[in-house]
Amino acid sequence: MDPALRAAATGMMAQQTRTQVIANNLANVNTPGFKRSRAQFEDLLYQTVQGTQVLGTADANTAPAVQVGRGTRLAAVQRMHTQGAIDQTGRDLDIAIEGEGFFQVQLNNGDIAYTRDGSFGISDQGMLTTSNGHGLVPPINIPNDVSEITVSATGIVSVRRANDIEPMEAGRIELARFVNPSGLMSLGQNLYAPTAASGIPGIGFPSEEGMGRLQQGSLEASNVEIVQEMVEMITAMRAYEINSKAIKTSDEMGQIANNIAR
Repeated sequence: MDPALRAAATGMMAQQTRTQVIANNLANVNTPGFKRSRAQFEDLLYQTVQGTQVLGTADANTAPAVQVGRGTRLAAVQRMHTQGAIDQTGRDLDIAIEGEGFFQVQLNNGDIAYTRDGSFGISDQGMLTTSNGHGLVPPINIPNDVSEITVSATGIVSVRRANDIEPMEAGRIELARFVNPSGLMSLGQNLYAPTAASGIPGIGFPSEEGMGRLQQGSLEASNVEIVQEMVEMITAMRAYEINSKAIKTSDEMGQIANNIAR
């Protein structure tokens, strides 16, 4: 097969993958705490047609090697952990992180996962949980007769019962942060799992040791910019189109060669 066909085909597959990543970004434009992804590519091995050559005498110029590339491939899909906009909701159990850090939640199998989605609720046991029922770590119990819940910027959760004059502290939210948050593995449901690439999480309280502060009554919106994604999609479409034309041109050149042989 003509190497140009293979090279152009890898380009089409690369742009198709890029479009899939963009489509996922656009699909989650309204997902709280969602972080957009970006596809990164690298070139494939090169065929050395001719090595380096010395032109003229030994102290003359040296001509570089002649190499022909063989296309491209997906190198990584990098998640961009930039801050999303803070949207005011007015709901007491909506908590946004302004700055670095992740909420810690416990999965059904006992593992700890991490999320930026602060849309919490109260379970039938009075525990603070995510919208999917995963309990916050460390656990925070909310009495069933509270009339007011307050979350400070430093993570202190205070509750006031119907007959109480002063609020009492129910617990304190802890955050985790990673050296390389882009190395986290997405689990779906707005959850991430640590990997060797992300490093070990550092635990701390909000507004301390470089952690972000909490904002009650708000949610962090997705950091997807619709205009940027649309531009990326148009670029991917044009690149896909030009690679398909390269395949067509290579095929037409092969037909011309066959006709000469006849």
